[in-house]
Amino acid sequence: MLQSFTSNSCVRLIQTHKSTWYFLFLILGYILYLMFGAVVFSSVELPYEDLLRQELRTIKKQFLHDNECLSEERLETFLEKALAASNYGVSILNNVSANWNWDFTSSLFFASTVLSTTGYGHTAPLSNAGKAFCIIYSLIGIPFTLLFLTAVVQRIMVFSTRRPVSYMSTRWGLSKPLVAVVHASVLAALAASCFFIIPAAIFSSLEENWNFLESFYFCFISLSTIGLGDYVPGESVNQRYRQLYKVGITVYLLLGLVVMLVVLETFCELQQLKSLRKMFYLKKEKPQDRLAILEHDHLAFTSVSHQTSTTSIKEDKAKDVTDPVLTSPGGDDPMIR
Repeated sequence: MLQSFTSNSCVRLIQTHKSTWYFLFLILGYILYLMFGAVVFSSVELPYEDLLRQELRTIKKQFLHDNECLSEERLETFLEKALAASNYGVSILNNVSANWNWDFTSSLFFASTVLSTTGYGHTAPLSNAGKAFCIIYSLIGIPFTLLFLTAVVQRIMVFSTRRPVSYMSTRWGLSKPLVAVVHASVLAALAASCFFIIPAAIFSSLEENWNFLESFYFCFISLSTIGLGDYVPGESVNQRYRQLYKVGITVYLLLGLVVMLVVLETFCELQQLKSLRKMFYLKKEKPQDRLAILEHDHLAFTSVSHQTSTTSIKEDKAKDVTDPVLTSPGGDDPMIR
């Protein structure tokens, strides 16, 4: 008896707080996914890191052996300064010294990566004035960019998603959720072709050291606003039409970001995903004042309805009493008729 009561209480508790339990499972799943990613990245990349460390130690030892007049401390100091400059996008190599990081087109590309929160990290402000301006510029520019992208995406959604789905559903008599799923899949395939596959092929032909996978990797990392910065186009030696190339990349990133947001918004409007999201949301509770007003209105409506019905009954009774029944004086006498 006690066991049955306990099990019923547990079932009732779970059903009452169903969204909370779903939310806890979501947190647990996200933590497990993070740990899974860490394990895979560590097992895949750690051997390459160890191999690179050993190679650098061997090169450094060989260099010191060939140049005995150079001490290890002086070499370490030189390497520290060179690496610190490289982190700011400044290299001491002769073959890349011709490329400037802060000409107009490079600065335009940097501003676009800052406002879109991509942030490759290959170039960073060197001066204190530049760092202070970057803070103020981002503080104003990022919300402004979000407002701009939201307005653009909402207008595009009318013509790219809502009207086509309504038209196809009405014209062909199909279920609107089914049409929305097919439309979202086709839209995602077109976006992947036009902003991932085709640009990856173009980048692999324009960049000397990039293959197709590396180019596709750059496109995905950029348009998802991850921006790792390990691959940045237009930084190779003697890049032809570098200024125009940088402007074209900036336009590609902004257009690609808009298209990605349109695709994501299209998928978010699917009925299936809306139902999935509602599993983790808290139910909206009506404020107490609103409940009191609704209850008061309901009582008032009930009393008015009762009064109206009572009044109508009284009027009917009065009508039955006051209205005479008209009969012929002679009744059924055939002589009178």
